[in-house]
Amino acid sequence: MNLILLGPPGAGKGTQAETLSAKHGLVQLSTGAMLRAAVKAGTEVGLKAKSIMEKGGLVSDDIVVRIIKDRIAEPDCQGGFILDGFPRTLPQAAALEKMLKSSKKKLDFVIELKVDDKALIERISGRFSCAKCGAGYHDTFKQTKVAGVCDSCGNKEFIRRADDNVETVQNRLLAYYKETSPLIGYYFAKGLLDSVDGMGAIDQVGGSIEKVLAKLD
Repeated sequence: MNLILLGPPGAGKGTQAETLSAKHGLVQLSTGAMLRAAVKAGTEVGLKAKSIMEKGGLVSDDIVVRIIKDRIAEPDCQGGFILDGFPRTLPQAAALEKMLKSSKKKLDFVIELKVDDKALIERISGRFSCAKCGAGYHDTFKQTKVAGVCDSCGNKEFIRRADDNVETVQNRLLAYYKETSPLIGYYFAKGLLDSVDGMGAIDQVGGSIEKVLAKLD
């Protein structure tokens, strides 16, 4: 079973991908991680990517697709994979489709996590975590039981990611709708798209995804 999860930043794609990976034996493929691994391994395509990155350039879609092709040919991917962070654009989707066809593989599902923008901005901009143990909290949805004290380790210092602010989240959403949201129509036209409500609790969203995957049985 081969999947793509679509949705804007903060929609919960990574969290759901981890759960699906563990439950169904799928390999979660992050293009960033694959790129670093190819460079470290010194593969032919990895060396090409390294040369480009050392000059401060952007690695082309062609190279990224070749890295994905090499990765999904490995034994651990034979049971299926989840693509995390790719494709992001229509040209990337077309290149991925051509590569999968040449590799005699196909996508089974493209699942869109639908979210409410206003709620999503609140969800992301309110996040903070314990500076010591990393336990996560939220200004609105998950305060510490004792104000200013981590529930897990008792630490009193907390941090926020620099990009977890309203303006940055709005900019990330704008980039998503401009570059990535056209993929929703693209995959709908191919009969691969299913949409689920991404605003519920993690388990609820996971249950909705499982209902989609059950159609393959």
